[in-house]
Amino acid sequence: MTSELAYERSGPERFLTNFHLLRALVDVLDGSASPAAQREVGLLVSRLWALRAASVSVAAALEAGETPNVESALVKDLGTNFQQEVPEIVRRVVADVEVSDQAVLDILGQVILAAPSYTIQGGATEILRGIVARGLRLR
Repeated sequence: MTSELAYERSGPERFLTNFHLLRALVDVLDGSASPAAQREVGLLVSRLWALRAASVSVAAALEAGETPNVESALVKDLGTNFQQEVPEIVRRVVADVEVSDQAVLDILGQVILAAPSYTIQGGATEILRGIVARGLRLR
């Protein structure tokens, strides 16, 4: 049961649910995007890559028969934060570069509506942080 929870908490859906929004934004941006917009998109992409690496690491630990409870809780917590920040950052970038592509705006609207639900999928944030605190012997 514990390994199943670890797998669920650290799976790619914890950080890739909004990938289509990020991809749509990148597809419509051109070289005229401001340095601030480029920086924000670059930070999102680098965080996405780090989350992917952490998720793969948890999957490898599970495959090796380990029980990476703390690691999977961290992936879930960081992934949730990432998923909720993506629409906010995309909204700022869209406003900054005046994106008028209707597909991007439609996806953004859908993601904004779904974002609050991410905190309870795979474990509430408070529970996950308790797992991490116990794992680090802080509690």
